Amino acid sequence: MPGAMLATTADVNQIEAPVTWKAYLICAFASFGGIFFGYDSGYINGVTGSPVFIELIEGAGKTSLSGSHNSLITSILSAGTFFGAIIAGDVADTIGRRWTVIIGCAIYIVGVILQVASHGLGLIVAGRLVAGLGVGFESAIVILYMSEICPRKVRGALVSGYQFCITIGLLLAACINYGTKDINNTGSYRIPIAIQFIFGLVLAGGLFFLPDSPRYFVKRGNVEAARNALARLRGQPGDSDYIEAELSEIVANEEYERSMIPTSGWVSGWANCFKGSLWTQNSNLRKTILGTSLQMMQQWTGVNFIFYYSTPFLQSTGAIGNPFLISLIFTLVNVCSTPIAFYTVEKFGRRPLLIWGAFGMLICQLIVAVVGVTAGFNHTHQIPNPAGGDPLTRANNIGAVNAQIAFIAIFIFFFASTWGPGAWVLIGEVFPLPIRSRGVALSTASNWLWNTIIAVITPYMVNEDKGNLKSSVFFIWMGLCTCAFVYSWFLVPETKGLSLEQVDRMMEETTPRTSAKWKPHETFATSVGHANGGKLDMEVVEDVERKGSVF
Repeated sequence: MPGAMLATTADVNQIEAPVTWKAYLICAFASFGGIFFGYDSGYINGVTGSPVFIELIEGAGKTSLSGSHNSLITSILSAGTFFGAIIAGDVADTIGRRWTVIIGCAIYIVGVILQVASHGLGLIVAGRLVAGLGVGFESAIVILYMSEICPRKVRGALVSGYQFCITIGLLLAACINYGTKDINNTGSYRIPIAIQFIFGLVLAGGLFFLPDSPRYFVKRGNVEAARNALARLRGQPGDSDYIEAELSEIVANEEYERSMIPTSGWVSGWANCFKGSLWTQNSNLRKTILGTSLQMMQQWTGVNFIFYYSTPFLQSTGAIGNPFLISLIFTLVNVCSTPIAFYTVEKFGRRPLLIWGAFGMLICQLIVAVVGVTAGFNHTHQIPNPAGGDPLTRANNIGAVNAQIAFIAIFIFFFASTWGPGAWVLIGEVFPLPIRSRGVALSTASNWLWNTIIAVITPYMVNEDKGNLKSSVFFIWMGLCTCAFVYSWFLVPETKGLSLEQVDRMMEETTPRTSAKWKPHETFATSVGHANGGKLDMEVVEDVERKGSVF
């Protein structure tokens, strides 16, 4: 790459296309994929509480799933999603971000069909595994796609829309679960499963009309296609100064990154994700660990304990008259809190959001745990059942139980407005273009790996015939939220307001705790004529086109 020329901060930031409604709508539609994630995570909470489904799996007369069956059915989707996310990174570099998501939708639909057709444990497990593969494609690549097409000034807010759609999916699942809980036939579980078919069709159909990522085209060496895609995304003519400025930066950065991170094969392509020193801020290894650990920490908060197991957990305590309604309230809090991040992620930045979010969550978890073991969920008595049969279990102190429910809701507020969207925003921003698809795929796979682990172990921690921790399980989540707080303080950089190419430069020149003060002072594009008002340097364009390859 030719030697870079310095530019002032104003020069670096002044030429940027105005954000049009078209750009907002294109990016917002891509976030619709979050509904898959949320609905799949949420509907199983009600299905596993359905008496018809329980008898289908366990046999006539049974009133609850065994811990092993509950763990298998819940966690197998996350296992499939883990492998789907890993595979999706290479597929996205080969056929494009858009087509990878469309293929993921098709796989997802096949999984839904298998689940609807199930008459026992085998097909429901197989269907959730296949659907998980599709969700893995979608969850990894939608974040990648959105990060690459969104204008930098609103990228955080628009990518946060993905998490908002996750919460919408969870809400829809809770509503459907609540509406079907009294059905006394197979519709009680087939209806919640079948509705997913619609989501797959809508996302796949809509993506046929959207452009692929300009950065994907540059990576493949097709600069003209990148120009056309960028023009559609920004609502500007292809030869406008806005498009020329943004495209020149993408092309120049790709040329620079390719010289620093050569890719000559499938194995070396993955190996590049782990090159460099752990102690070097801008090394690929450091970025890969940052992305994967962000998603690990998001799962460690314990939020999926609430959304996967709140219904059976609240049923087991005997302290709540209508656990389905409480679960629905938790989901409403999740939905209503997430849009706050649209503003705060751009106003205050990514780093403060994660630090203070983790602090708020750990305080809430501590209160829930202490109240539970002293006066709440853990203390119950039995009363005669008016309908006959086994006696009913009731809480000794209803006020303490209500306090626990209130602080669980506040915990969800902190998660939904901070770590929920914040982790997704960051993993789309920290990776350089040559490893971005694989880096985001690994980070998303980490989310699903820990999602799977938590889904598997939680029944063994809280079931009466296993760990029977009851409220004490919140001490575990509190400890893990404390880890997230310390992690955010020391390791999370600030990426607010920077282009993806500027994030690369920032991570070369600063540390996480000083990153918020960094300002762009040099651009890759100055080396190809942009600083002097020129057009793209055709030698650089030809070099990128000649070298353009996914491996």
